[in-house]
Amino acid sequence: MSPASLRPGLRTLSLLALPVVLSTLACQPGSTDRNGADDMEAAPSATDAQDVVDQILLQAATAREKIQGLAEAIPEEHYDWRPAEGVRSVGEVFQHVAADNYLLPAILGVDAPAETGITMEYATVQAYEARDIDKAQIVRELDASFDHLEAAVAATREDLDRTASAFGTEFTTGGLWTMAVTHLHEHLGQGIAYARSNGVVPPWSR
Repeated sequence: MSPASLRPGLRTLSLLALPVVLSTLACQPGSTDRNGADDMEAAPSATDAQDVVDQILLQAATAREKIQGLAEAIPEEHYDWRPAEGVRSVGEVFQHVAADNYLLPAILGVDAPAETGITMEYATVQAYEARDIDKAQIVRELDASFDHLEAAVAATREDLDRTASAFGTEFTTGGLWTMAVTHLHEHLGQGIAYARSNGVVPPWSR
């Protein structure tokens, strides 16, 4: 995910989030119901925020199981395969997923492990993705990146409305995690197409 590609995603997220925002505003202290009575008890609770985080973690775990299953199922000789010149190869797709699993938490101040070299500078993400490493290392690093992402999400149960800025755009914590799981499912679909193109049946479809 490049800095430029974040903006269209934000527009989509904004549309998806609009009903939630309107519902939340309607429930704030001082709002009125149809009878004009003050609704002082309908403010979002900590339990609501926990439920949102649990759903985000569930989506991340579902994508993780399938992406890692594909990474393990595709033979190493196909890791250099790409559908066209200039498009990510199989191995590069999995490295890209791992890189963004580190980059997106970094936007919220959760630093990537020093050994990854990933910071808020997008050049460090590109350098991480461009490394020439074998399948075994890619699979290990993909696994570690999901551990990092899930820990970062779980640590923000009470902080979903906090804002952070990156690439000239402002994010809420909840919005950023929604982007993270959307990104995972986007590349899960890509990974399925890559696997099928190389005669590999996804493990959960066997």
